[in-house]
Amino acid sequence: MPRDSSYKENRHSNYYEAILQLRPYNEKVVDFILKKISERKNVYIAKEVPLKTGIDLYLTDQRFARALGRRLKRNFKGKLILSRKLHTRDRQTSRNIYRVTVCFRLEE
Repeated sequence: MPRDSSYKENRHSNYYEAILQLRPYNEKVVDFILKKISERKNVYIAKEVPLKTGIDLYLTDQRFARALGRRLKRNFKGKLILSRKLHTRDRQTSRNIYRVTVCFRLEE
């Protein structure tokens, strides 16, 4: 269940552009992420998926997710992995549209 239930955009509630993966789960890092998301008006958590190894947060802004990954690496010790996957192709501009996965692995 998304923590921010006030989703105010025209898009459907399952819309997302990026997945932020946190491995392993750490409450301090999650609080940092939620604080940064709450500071932005155009970024929402579309879905939260708790896993045995960590948590996946589905975010509505790809550029913000990449910047947040860099901030996590700067503030916490860990490894940052960025990857992208072709999602669709824009009909009007014929440009490829990607979904990004940002994986942050904390050092033990």
